[in-house]
Amino acid sequence: MIETLQEWLSNPLLVRWDGGPWQATLVTLYMTAVTMALTVLLGLPLGVALFETDDSASPLVRKINQVTGFVVNVLRSFPFFILIIALIPITSAITGRSTGPNAAMIALTIAAVPFAARLFELNLREIPAGKIEAVRMMGASRWQVIRQVLIPEALPGLIGSITTTTIAVIGYTAMAGSVNSGGLGQLAYNRGYTGYQTEIIVVTVILLIAIVILVQLIGDRLSRAVDHRARTA
Repeated sequence: MIETLQEWLSNPLLVRWDGGPWQATLVTLYMTAVTMALTVLLGLPLGVALFETDDSASPLVRKINQVTGFVVNVLRSFPFFILIIALIPITSAITGRSTGPNAAMIALTIAAVPFAARLFELNLREIPAGKIEAVRMMGASRWQVIRQVLIPEALPGLIGSITTTTIAVIGYTAMAGSVNSGGLGQLAYNRGYTGYQTEIIVVTVILLIAIVILVQLIGDRLSRAVDHRARTA
């Protein structure tokens, strides 16, 4: 056991920057951060739209809601590994290449936006309908209801959903490594799996677990900080 650990620690790849686990960690964090920024930017309006149009009096709006919901469900049903391969022509057209973190982020965003939008929609449904109706009866516009009631009341849940989506995206980045996206996933696949370096797989797993725990910890703290129910209990 000790000899095995000494052999692992003697691997120069574990301590060097270029191509090592520390550089790969930064690439994973970069892909996750940019993907989540785009996901919140696109997914939150989509989730609000799904919630707001679900019970519309207009048949046309309800039809649009059904079509949008169908597209969201279809995208959510795609296994990520198949999705990233299917999107290679699109990522190549947009970024000029089919590999690398920038190309992977297109597939990551397309996978994460519908996932997050459904979670955001569920968060909004948890708001008591009486509270929304009361504000509407006071003459508030739809935009005022969204900005002053829906988002503030659902904020703890929204942060929880962002945390859940972030952790899912971290898992996606690991899968994307098998198609040369960069990051810890590619390091584990190329050097650990195909290179028969078990220590690389162990280190990348430990780093991914540490990132997930840190993300969950930050998400829980932020969610509690904005939850006015927890402060008044």
